[in-house]
Amino acid sequence: MIHLEPIGRDEYDRVAHIRVTPEQEPFCGTIAGHFASEETGCDFHAVTRGALPVGFFKIDREYPSRFDFAAEGELGLRAVMIDRAEQGRGSGKAAMLALGPYLARRYPAAGSCVLTVNVVNPAARAIYLAGGFVDDGALYHGGRIGPQHILRLRLPKLAVA
Repeated sequence: MIHLEPIGRDEYDRVAHIRVTPEQEPFCGTIAGHFASEETGCDFHAVTRGALPVGFFKIDREYPSRFDFAAEGELGLRAVMIDRAEQGRGSGKAAMLALGPYLARRYPAAGSCVLTVNVVNPAARAIYLAGGFVDDGALYHGGRIGPQHILRLRLPKLAVA
């Protein structure tokens, strides 16, 4: 069973083993690179199977100040990676299906989450779409590897207990 959970910047050892294929690295980076970054406003999260982290992603609370296509209050999903040994098992899709309710609980003021996915990365785009993200047809042209699709996920409004 796939779960999502926050991890601290002091928990590098928990996720240091996660590696994507060399072809995927230009799109998502490396665990070491993300932990070494001094970037503000980003929270780290793990994708786990049981107790074992099998993936990683960042939520960027300052995404709208970095990208003009993001609306105020929108969260940015960045650096999504599923360990290469875990790929092909449905873990990425399961993580994206769990993302909306997870983010709604952790970031209740946010109404949506936005990401960019490179046009030359159709496999990743398909996983995001299967997980509930919507592509409105807009492209971001400021990426390092060329144009990127802009995808959004509307976050559910959870009942207050």
